[in-house]
Amino acid sequence: MIGSSATRKEGRDKVLGRTEYTGDLRVPGLWLGATVRTTVPRGILRAIHFDPGFDWSDLCIVTAADIPGQNRVASIVPDQPFLVGIGEEVAHPEQPVVLLAHPDRFRLEQARRAVRLEVEPLPAVLDLEASLAGTTIIYGTDNLLKELRITKGDPASIWDKASTVIEGEYRTGAQEQLYLETQAALAEAQVEDGTLRLDVRGSFQCPYYVHGALVGLFGLPRERVRVAAVEMGGAFGGKEDYPSLIAGHAALLAWKSGHPVRIVYDREEDMAATTKRHPSRTRLRTAFDAEGHLLALEADFVLDGGAFATMSPVVLSRGTLHAAGVYRCPHVSIHGRAVATNTPPPGAFRGFGAPQSLFAIERHMDVCARELGLDAVELRRRNVLRTGDTMATGQVIREDLDLPGLMDRTLALIDFEARRTRNDGENAYEPEIRRGVGLSLFMHGCGFTGSGEAKLASVAGLEALADGRVAVLAASTEMGQGKHTVFAQVAAEALGVPMDLVEVAPSDTARVPDSGPTVASRSTMVVGKLIQDAARSFRQGLVQEGLLPAQHTPEQFQEAVRGMQARHGSYRSYAQYHTPPQQVWNDTTYQGDAYPTYSWACYAAEVAVDTTTWEVSVEDFVAVQDVGRVINPILATGQVQGGVAQGIGYALWEEVQMREGRMANATMTNYIIPTAVDLPEIRVAFVETPHPAGPGGAKGLGELPMDGPAPALINAIAHALGPVQLDELPMTPERLLSRIEALEARHD
Repeated sequence: MIGSSATRKEGRDKVLGRTEYTGDLRVPGLWLGATVRTTVPRGILRAIHFDPGFDWSDLCIVTAADIPGQNRVASIVPDQPFLVGIGEEVAHPEQPVVLLAHPDRFRLEQARRAVRLEVEPLPAVLDLEASLAGTTIIYGTDNLLKELRITKGDPASIWDKASTVIEGEYRTGAQEQLYLETQAALAEAQVEDGTLRLDVRGSFQCPYYVHGALVGLFGLPRERVRVAAVEMGGAFGGKEDYPSLIAGHAALLAWKSGHPVRIVYDREEDMAATTKRHPSRTRLRTAFDAEGHLLALEADFVLDGGAFATMSPVVLSRGTLHAAGVYRCPHVSIHGRAVATNTPPPGAFRGFGAPQSLFAIERHMDVCARELGLDAVELRRRNVLRTGDTMATGQVIREDLDLPGLMDRTLALIDFEARRTRNDGENAYEPEIRRGVGLSLFMHGCGFTGSGEAKLASVAGLEALADGRVAVLAASTEMGQGKHTVFAQVAAEALGVPMDLVEVAPSDTARVPDSGPTVASRSTMVVGKLIQDAARSFRQGLVQEGLLPAQHTPEQFQEAVRGMQARHGSYRSYAQYHTPPQQVWNDTTYQGDAYPTYSWACYAAEVAVDTTTWEVSVEDFVAVQDVGRVINPILATGQVQGGVAQGIGYALWEEVQMREGRMANATMTNYIIPTAVDLPEIRVAFVETPHPAGPGGAKGLGELPMDGPAPALINAIAHALGPVQLDELPMTPERLLSRIEALEARHD
């Protein structure tokens, strides 16, 4: 089964409209929930005013005073309240203060508008530069949410000796995940034997995260809380941590009202209040010898983390670890910081940190090539990592790595040299439309950083079903990426049966073990490997019981499963993650093997720039990647094409505009994303270098395609326009025009 494009397990139901999302669930006596939020970036909540002219008698109202347990969301740092209480500090303009529930949507909205919050304003910090300045302290003693340092060699000893030292500063803006289905949760609260029991379902990327948050919010034993992830209409990281908040709100309303309560955000509320990609600023300093070899690299990587820590520590970690790119360098110093601002906290978004820092280093390499008088491709060839080299953390490249070969494949597919030559000629006599080609070379770490997987100690398993089939037991969620199908393929191959004998159990904490969150390109490689191991153990158990011959038919397998259940009542097999013995990591020094392996890629793009409107159109795009063994080629190709589409939007159009800490363009009419009309044919190719960490040799894929499009596109624009300062994302027509005007002013 591994390596075949098996049909999606859930595909038919989705196409026929039978799939139920959270908004489709029907529950008797259902009430609807709504949230009253702050509108000022910072202040003290002095009072909550309920309009005395409004009839509140049939509304359920929840404030911070009602919370039975801890008013803090369980996360990496438990610093975010579920609700702001009177006398407490307001930290951003979209903080929840009051929850309302009623069965009628219209009356609920009337009630929401009848609540007024009295907030005493305080000085606010609205961007990372203001936070770094430290004039106003809003978090801790220095506004730092997290700080990291990576050091290799002694860069300070190199600067004066180098032939050339080149500096650059690069910025990226926020980006909205814009999943099709907005944030949604449905909660039911019942008292059984005098004790509260919660059942919560929703659009949750990580059900065990939500479970932990609800346990703390209500002060309940873990077994009294059940969380199930309903199939999702997209997530991209945006439903990793935020669902803990909305699920908590729905559960509070259900508990107090005595009715099931569903909260579904409309698009504007979802865009304004929930997480986004972290804005960033990266300052790079690089030293080269006379032949263009990289001698030293210094990076100052800063993220705007918003009002609370949320996912900033892991996003900062990922971005910092990727800041040196795919280049060997004997002397490296990387300083990573996430700083607090009075804006809604960003969170995880496909790539989480790596797209920001990889844009900086890959754009910088093209800038360096120009200043050194070298071809950008040649500069990369001279400096790429090879087998046996060490990365910035001291991690040794042990796998068979051929980045020059990956580049060659990409350059050949897009006909890079011929197009570059042709474009140079045409741009000389057709200045109205200027064309250029560019590339990026990059990697993405697979799985959690360092000891993260060991701390999770993920578990996955298989369960025998009454009809002789088996169910995969894992908390990983289906959000459109094809998890159901890939897990079934892995299990079927290990069991030696067709896929129709394998189903994937719902991601329900009452049934499946904690296999960790569905993030970080870990589902296929890490959880898939556990499923493979559990399936092999499951099959071996049948053989050892004398119920299954080594070579068997599907019918014999089903009969063996039924026989096993008859003997033992139930039959399950589990596998737990254990760190590979060769992987060594120090969480304090950030030295060692940051990831068990990496996925590698080279992307190339051709663009056309209209010099009248300064609009950029993408004419062609080639994406070549080594993600180990490809389990399902069609699903993998779709993952790459989707990631590239998001990367194109990130590079050229998707601009989150903030005013006084609030998103000013929180609608789909003025937040611009690429449509099918705006995208070229995205040509995808895979180089397969199997890795033992994953099932059948598979590595992580989901995050990787987000990392490379932006630098490839901006480098292509630079080729089209010449020495223009292209150092910021998104490179909108307005921003591009300002760079052209700045260049012309310097020449004047």
